[in-house]
Amino acid sequence: MENTAETGSQGWEAIAQRVWLGLDRLERLQEETNRQIQETALQMKETDRQLRERMQETDRQLRERIQETALQMKETDRQLKETDRQLRERMQETDRQMKETVLQMKETDRQMKETDRQMKETDLKIGKLSKNIGGLNNSFGALIENLISARLWEKFADYPYNLQRAYQRVKLYDENNRVRTDIDILLSDGTYAMAVEVKEKLDKESDVEHHMKRMELIKKYPPAEVKGKFLLGAMAGGEVDADVANFAHANGFFVLELAGEAVRLVSPPSDFTPRKW
Repeated sequence: MENTAETGSQGWEAIAQRVWLGLDRLERLQEETNRQIQETALQMKETDRQLRERMQETDRQLRERIQETALQMKETDRQLKETDRQLRERMQETDRQMKETVLQMKETDRQMKETDRQMKETDLKIGKLSKNIGGLNNSFGALIENLISARLWEKFADYPYNLQRAYQRVKLYDENNRVRTDIDILLSDGTYAMAVEVKEKLDKESDVEHHMKRMELIKKYPPAEVKGKFLLGAMAGGEVDADVANFAHANGFFVLELAGEAVRLVSPPSDFTPRKW
């Protein structure tokens, strides 16, 4: 009989040990679940794409662990009702944390949508501002062209030209009827034609070099007012850098500058000879 009692006692001790081991393992699982939930909450502050992908993975893992925990709870409930009570309390806490996590996700999503809306509004405002600035620049450029083109032929009274016919924005078309370039101001008479390039500020030698290339295109694809005539070139600007003016003169271009509402012909060097293309 004593052996039987001892065996029974040992059996209960073994059962109790298994129960406590089960509780310990469940507690560790619960702590691990809580830790992963906290990590997931921090990761939700990442981008919307990462948040959605990681939350899907976290949700899958949580569901798997909840299912595993539910099976373990059922087995533990059979062994000890007290363990079941503790597990239910812990599951309630986990559910509360999950609900808080879902609320945080919804709030994060709302904030991101609001940020996206504000960014779109900002982009729209920037686009409108850029359009307005572009329009202002175009208007300013057109104003300079108009000021410079007015009675421009008078500036060449000391030369054997009578360039009283003036045109603006003359386009050049190649043999395939494609626009190759345009001439800001074109002056002409029966013998000469002059292509004038207008800049708001003439301060780069590259502007002169570009106009030299344009002169070659004009010669290659001459509009009606240039055909059969000597082609001259000029550079004009609202402001003209002295070094650039010297560079233009060295390449055979006349140089004009806007002074207030008047236009003046920048005096060329004594050995200046207008280039004929």
